[in-house]
Amino acid sequence: MKKTLISGLALAGLLATTAPVQAADYVIDTKGAHAFISFRVNHLGTSWLLGRFNEFEGEFSYDSANPNASKVEVEINTASVDSNHAERDKHLRGGDFLDVSKYPKASFVSTGFKSNGNGTAVMTGDLTLHGVTKQISIDVSKVGEGKDPWGGYRAGFSGTTEFKMKDFGINYNLGPLAETVYMDLQVEGIRK
Repeated sequence: MKKTLISGLALAGLLATTAPVQAADYVIDTKGAHAFISFRVNHLGTSWLLGRFNEFEGEFSYDSANPNASKVEVEINTASVDSNHAERDKHLRGGDFLDVSKYPKASFVSTGFKSNGNGTAVMTGDLTLHGVTKQISIDVSKVGEGKDPWGGYRAGFSGTTEFKMKDFGINYNLGPLAETVYMDLQVEGIRK
């Protein structure tokens, strides 16, 4: 009886240590302003036009033991575009660019995540912008993860991507240097 009990405990311990680790689910911390979606576009070959989207929300799943299973979904309020210039923002919201009355939301839904094994990865997914959905790739770097001072647990990542405006049906001609949008993403999530 004693031998059976010890064997059973040993088997239970072995199963507990070999059970698959589950990915944790996170809410992107936009309320605390710990997440940002910013962009830049070349202006006349002399400078950069910088902007961001002030309103977005999303979630992601991440497991440091199995990063390739990571997933993310983000929805952006396109009318929240902010380039720090009221007249330009009005133009960006209009029919030449985002056409926010017709396309009030943009979104990104990941379809794959490939870890490079050094804290970096490439995430692929579907970006829907201006009523067009295209696959893009985002170069991702893990910033860190751990307990926060308020009893929660957080994980953070940064990412960069680029795409051509015309690929999303935005054909306003600002010259060849301004065809590409470069996006910088800072994502900090609070574990659910």
